[in-house]
This record gives sequence, C-alpha cells and structure tokens, in this order.
Amino acid sequence: MSVKLVPQSAAGVDAPEVNDYDSFAEAYTAVSETNLVNAHYERPAMLALAGDVAGRRILDAGCGAGLLFAALRDRGAVVSGFDSSAGMLELARRRLGDSADLKAADLGGPLPYPDDTFDDVVASLVLHYLEDWGPALAELRRVLKPGGRLIASIDHPFAVNLMHREVGREAECDYFDTTRWTVEWTIGSRTALVSRWHRPLHATIEAFTGAGFRITDIGEPDPDPAAGELFPEAIAAMPRFLSFLFFVLRAD
Repeated sequence: MSVKLVPQSAAGVDAPEVNDYDSFAEAYTAVSETNLVNAHYERPAMLALAGDVAGRRILDAGCGAGLLFAALRDRGAVVSGFDSSAGMLELARRRLGDSADLKAADLGGPLPYPDDTFDDVVASLVLHYLEDWGPALAELRRVLKPGGRLIASIDHPFAVNLMHREVGREAECDYFDTTRWTVEWTIGSRTALVSRWHRPLHATIEAFTGAGFRITDIGEPDPDPAAGELFPEAIAAMPRFLSFLFFVLRAD
C-alpha cells in the first residue's frame, strides 16, 4: 500500500468518496492482515495492553473486518463489535461466522447496547476519524461497567506533524491545533482518499479526562519481534518508529 499526503485545498474532504471504506474494504483488509504497521505493530500492541481477556465482555468499537475481534475471541473473550461500513461488516461476518455479535452503528452516535455492559472497549485506530470525541467517549463510557477499561490507539500526533513538515506543508498541520489531514491510499488498483483529525497530546488527554476516564497507561511500543525477520529492510532502516499512540483508560 502506498500513502501520499494530499493538500487540504485539493482534498475534497466533503465528497462522498472520502473515508468510504465500502469501496476498498477487501483491498484494505487483505493488506492489514499481514503488513508491518497493522499486523506486526498496532494489533500486537493492543492485545498486549488488553492482557488476559478470558471471560471478559469486550466491545470492539469500529471493528472493521474483525481482525482484532477474532484475536480477542481466540483468547477467550466474549466479543461484540460495531462499524459504520457495511462492506467491512460483511467481511467481518465472513471471518467470524453468522453467530458473531456484529452491529451497524456510528461511533459518535447512540450505541445499541445497555448501560454497564462491557468489561473493556477496544477502539483500534478509529477515534482519529472524529473531530469531536465528546459524544463518542460519553457513549463508550456509558456501556462500560464501572472500573472498565477503554483501550485505544490513535495516530501519533508527533508523527502526523512530522509528516507534514517533511513535505513542507507544516502550515496545514500546526501541532497545537486540531486539524483535518488527508492521504491518498493506493492498494493494488484501488485508490481512495482518507481523512483523519490531528490533535495535540494535551487535547487528547483533555478529551479522555473530560469524559470521565482515568489514564493508566500511555504507550509508544516497539514492533512485534517477528517483524525483523518478516520486514528486514524496513526494520533495519527504522527499528523504532512513531506511528500510533496507545492508551489504557479506566471508567471510574
């Protein structure tokens, strides 16, 4: 998969094709099953933060094609998931079976679950699609049991800002502002625009604590040790890198 930063003035971020995961669900999923960033960096980090999940009720917020859902279920968790993309949910059903508890819902809108339902919520690379985290975090806290955990990964704000600086477009992403940024993904013959929101670290922390969460862990992990053998050139060039930022939060 190739990624190209798109100027905001030319991004057309209000067009319907932006963040239309239905249009490239299969291509994106095929890549993320085995690539460095998703399969050998982000998902292992999320699973390590979750720890022993046997018997725990877990909500996968923005479950996509069900890759993290499947890994948590394999570890003994009782998992439910939702996503806004019909294409991604169809792939998840193929992977997980018809009995899997999967629902169509938007993060940031009302969620179809009772209060105090889940021991944990995992939000894997999904919050950064939202400008305003308030409604989403309020709903995630509502469905968590008291003392439950929100385990989240987001774009690392330093990495996003550095990406803009490296191509001479730092004016489009002032580190201290909450700003939208857009990339063009090319996966095989499929090309799509994907927009996300950069927010500085202090704004991220304020959003979490303002929603009633207590931060218990902030992580900047290394890749999975297996990555060195599977991606020797990439790891030799950059054995440690900032791509995502990971949080464990308690709903006290």
